[in-house]
Amino acid sequence: MGWSLGYTFFKGNVIEGFSFGGVGNFVKLWHDQEAHSALMFTLTYALAVTVAQVLCGYLLALLYVFVLRRSSALIRTLVFFPVILPTVAVALMFQKLFAVAPQNGLANIAVEALGIHHGDWFASSSGAFLVLVVMDVWRSMGFYAVLIYAGLLDIPEETIESARLDGATGWRLVRHIIVPLSWPVLLSSLVFSINGTLKVFDSVLALTNGGPGSDTTPLTLYMFRTAFNYGDYGYGSTIALLLTVVCLGVTLIIFRFSRRDPSKG
Repeated sequence: MGWSLGYTFFKGNVIEGFSFGGVGNFVKLWHDQEAHSALMFTLTYALAVTVAQVLCGYLLALLYVFVLRRSSALIRTLVFFPVILPTVAVALMFQKLFAVAPQNGLANIAVEALGIHHGDWFASSSGAFLVLVVMDVWRSMGFYAVLIYAGLLDIPEETIESARLDGATGWRLVRHIIVPLSWPVLLSSLVFSINGTLKVFDSVLALTNGGPGSDTTPLTLYMFRTAFNYGDYGYGSTIALLLTVVCLGVTLIIFRFSRRDPSKG
C-alpha cells in the first residue's frame, strides 16, 4: 500500500521509466470527467446491490428459520449454489438470458409476456446496469442468507416465545425482537457487501466490459486500464487511492450509524 501511495507522485511505467510529477496526478483526477463518471457508477452500483443483497439475504434467512425450519437444508443449498459458480460462466448465462439476437433469451421472453418491450438490454446504460445488478444479487444473496441465518439461530428460542406470549407476531416480532437481536450480523453483512461491491471488477468485465461506451465502468476497471493498458502507473495508483478512501469512508459511516440502538427506532 505504501508502494502504491508513492507511485501517486510519479508519472510513467517500468518500461519508459518514472519521473516525479508532484501532485499532478491528484489535479488530473480532480478534473477527470471519466473518473467522476466511474466513481458515480461505483457508488450507485454499490448502493443498489448492497441493499438488494442484504435485504434478499435477510428475507431468505427469515424464511429458513420461521417457515421452512429443519427442512430448509435443500433450499439453502440450492440458493447458495450460484455463489460457487465461476463469474465468467454466470455472465455468459445472463448474456444468453437477456439476449435479443439471434433469438430472444428466456428473461426477454418473460419480460415481453408482461407487456414490456425493452429491446437490447446491453445497448443502453440503464439496461446494462439493471442486468448487472440482477446478476450480482442472484449470485450472492445465498451467501448473505447463510450468514444471517447463522446469526438468527443464536437468538434464544425462549426470547421469541416470550415475545409471542406478549402478543408480538409477524412484522411486530421481526421489527422489535428479531432485527435488534440480529443487528450485529446484519451490520457485518452490510460491511462485507459494501466493500465487495465498491471493488466490483470481474462481473462487470465479464458481462458488459464496461459498456456501452464507458457507462458501466467502475473505478476498479478504470484503474486497471489506466495502469496496465495505458501504462500510467502513477495515475492508476491515484485512482486506487481514491477507491481506498471511499471504502474506508463508507465503512466508518456504517460503524458510526451502527452505534444507534435499532430497538429505539
